[in-house]
Amino acid sequence: MATSIGNFFRRSLRRSGRREGKEEASAAENNPSRVLPGKPGERSSVFYSAGQFFFEYLVVVSLKMSDGCYKPKITYQFPKRENLLKGQKEEEERLLQAIPLFCFPDGNNWAPVTEFPSETFSFVLTDVDGSRKIGYCRRLLPSGRGARLPEVFCIISCLGCFGLFSKILDEVEKRRQISMAVIYPFMQGLRESPFPAPGKTVTIKSFIPESGTELIELTRPVDAHLEHVEFQALLQRLSPHLILHIFASAVLERRLIFLAEELSVLSQCIHAVAALLYPFTWAHTYIPVVPECLLATVCCPTPFMVGIQMRHLEQVLDQPMEEALIVDLCEGKILRAVGDEEEILPIKLQNEMLTSLNRHNNNNNIHTSEQVNTLVSEAFVQFFVRMVGHYASHIKWSKNGSGTFQERAFCKAIASKTNRKFVKKFVKTNMFSLFIEEAEKSRIPQEAYFQQKIKQYHEQKKHRRDS
Repeated sequence: MATSIGNFFRRSLRRSGRREGKEEASAAENNPSRVLPGKPGERSSVFYSAGQFFFEYLVVVSLKMSDGCYKPKITYQFPKRENLLKGQKEEEERLLQAIPLFCFPDGNNWAPVTEFPSETFSFVLTDVDGSRKIGYCRRLLPSGRGARLPEVFCIISCLGCFGLFSKILDEVEKRRQISMAVIYPFMQGLRESPFPAPGKTVTIKSFIPESGTELIELTRPVDAHLEHVEFQALLQRLSPHLILHIFASAVLERRLIFLAEELSVLSQCIHAVAALLYPFTWAHTYIPVVPECLLATVCCPTPFMVGIQMRHLEQVLDQPMEEALIVDLCEGKILRAVGDEEEILPIKLQNEMLTSLNRHNNNNNIHTSEQVNTLVSEAFVQFFVRMVGHYASHIKWSKNGSGTFQERAFCKAIASKTNRKFVKKFVKTNMFSLFIEEAEKSRIPQEAYFQQKIKQYHEQKKHRRDS
């Protein structure tokens, strides 16, 4: 089973852009397990508009004895779907077969315990068409007496909003301590409620025995592009200098491996690194928590961003992998690097981002995660504004409304030689290609927040010139 699931994820966790050319064709020939990519220009399905369902499934994954060891199995599923077409049924079976591995990625060496701190983490499943589903997990010890095994409550959703789903899992855990039967009406009420717009709240009515009817308010953050991220998790474990090295490697779509023991640390930090790339999207293999049976993923010759538990470090280092950046989140250091990370980003902008991140670290007035997210995101968004914010003026529009990006003119328009050197590399990445493909489809700009920052930057430049 692990082999078939491994092939599925190594195939499906990769999408292609338009500039991959012969090198990609060669990679495809050398990797026969690879399937057809998603639609050209398709962007990562992490942020969705209001009105959609909150979730597709709630499953409970329990450990059951099989062949002398405990293995994860789905013991509860809501809703149960019937009358599915053949293709839909196959897709559902593949999804439900994969979920247990990601709920218990740390192998089968479990034993009943009397104490177990609950932990919250998430994983991402990418289908063959490039669409992504997020698994929000709460691993806990069910109430009872004596030694018992932990179980995982996992909500599968197409919606990226970690804070909001953490609150939902709080409510699930509270009801689990009473009875499994109390969870169903809460999740049914949630499923019947529309996903709120950014900054808006939806209220769920839920009855709890001996407590009566409760009103649960679920609010989305105002800034939708930051709702699946906690930058504080990254800043607590890595220096600003190392964060910039990681960002530089991610921008050029290299291979990145993150190590930590706690699943929550891995998932939070990797989501944070991916979010630093906004308005661009990591479009390659992306596994925040790699199950033990899929550790060979690190041998993949194409770009990847993965999280691996520290206990598997020796096994990972023994793999015949190509150059990769390996980050120890426990000790806050880089274990292995390519060696040029200091030279990738233009030095002037690198120093400005470093100053901004250090200012945050020394600012005792910043308390909330929303404030931290905003300040950290601003530093990296400004980097992209200054590097590629002029892209729209280099899209040539035809009479039929289709656009063509003028790459050479776009690069020549950059006055600074060091900036131009970086941009010439960046325009060859998959993430930039996918971004431009979307931009070529319509004169109406995508990523409204990014456009707003570009406009503000040009207005500030004009004000400085005029004053």
